[in-house]
Amino acid sequence: MTEASRHGGQPSPPTPRVRLVDVAREAGLSKTTVSAALNGTGRLSPAVREKARETARRMGYRPNATARQLRAGRARLIGYVVGEFADAPWTFLESPYFARLTGATAATALERGYAVVLLPAGSLQSEWADLPLDAVVVADPVADDRIVDDVLAAGIPVFSDRSVEGRPGAHWVDVDAGAAVRETLDHLGKQGARRPVLVLPDSTTRFHTGVLAAYREWCTAHGLPERVVRAEAAGNGPVVRAVESALAEAPADATDEGRERPDALFVVAEASPPLVLEAARRHGYEVPRDLLLVCVSEDVTAEHTEPAVTTLSLRPREVAEAGIELLVAVLEHGLRESAGVLVPTRLEVRASSSRTGPV
Repeated sequence: MTEASRHGGQPSPPTPRVRLVDVAREAGLSKTTVSAALNGTGRLSPAVREKARETARRMGYRPNATARQLRAGRARLIGYVVGEFADAPWTFLESPYFARLTGATAATALERGYAVVLLPAGSLQSEWADLPLDAVVVADPVADDRIVDDVLAAGIPVFSDRSVEGRPGAHWVDVDAGAAVRETLDHLGKQGARRPVLVLPDSTTRFHTGVLAAYREWCTAHGLPERVVRAEAAGNGPVVRAVESALAEAPADATDEGRERPDALFVVAEASPPLVLEAARRHGYEVPRDLLLVCVSEDVTAEHTEPAVTTLSLRPREVAEAGIELLVAVLEHGLRESAGVLVPTRLEVRASSSRTGPV
C-alpha cells in the first residue's frame, strides 16, 4: 500500500523539524545552554551537557546545516578524486590500497566535521563547479592532470601528492618512493637476489615514475641487469599476465646472463598476492627457494598464504590522516603557505622473500 492510499489518496504531511528551542523547552534549559552543550562550548557541568545532548538525541534534533554553513563560511564538503583511474573512474574501490585510502579519508574527515564527495577522475569542470567544495583531494594524479589545474583556477585548495609542491593553493602528502625501493631491493640483495625483475603499472603518477627511477639507479649501483615488465591496465588479470610474462620470457636452461630466469620479483602493480604466488608456481618456481617475492599491497591475504608474502605497505590510513590534518590546518587555522608531509612506508618481511638455507 502506498503512502497516499493509506491517507485517502492524500500524501502524508512532512514530519515537523525539531528546533533548538523545542529541545530547550523539553530539557528545561535555555536555548543558549543547549546550543553550547551541543557545540561543546561554554562552561557547563557534565550533567547539564549530557542532559541537553540526550534530549536532542531522543527528539531526533539535527542542526540546521544551512545556518551552520553561513556562520562558518563554508559547506564542509571535500571533493575526492583518484587521478590514476581516469579511464575507469569508479573502479578504484576494487583496489585494496585505494579502498583503504578512500575509507580512511572519509572517516577522518567526518571526525573533523567534513563530508567527502566522490568525483570521477577526468571529470569536466561543469560536473563539480556548482558544488560548494571547501577543498579537493586528488589522490595519485597522473602527469598534467587537468583537474588539479581546474580546481586551483577556481580558487579551491588542492591536497595531492608531492607533484603539486610549491604551487599556490596546493598542499601535499606523499611517501618516499626512492627510499621504499632502496629498502626493498637492499633486502632482496641481502637474500641473494642478482636478477630482480620489476613489475610496474603503465602509469605516469609521481610514485610510479619514482619507483622506476630508483630501481634503475639501484641496479646500476650494484652492477645488476635491469628488467621491467609493464602491466597494461589495473586489476588482477592484467597484472598477473605481466607477472607471467616476467617469469616466462627466459627459458629455464638459458645461459646468457641477460636471459637467465629472474631470482626475485618486485610487484609494484597491485594484484592479489595469492594470485601472484600461483602464477610463480605455474611457471615452475618455488618461492622463496627459486624466486624471492615482494608485493606492494595492502591485501590482508598476503600474510595468510603459504609461504606468507612480503609486502611493502604505502600506509594509506596514515596518508589519509596526515592529509586531513593538513586540510584542517589550511581551512580552519589559516595556514597559507604550500605545505607537505612525508609518510614513511613499511616493509613487512615474510617468508616469501627470506631464504632460511645457504644462498
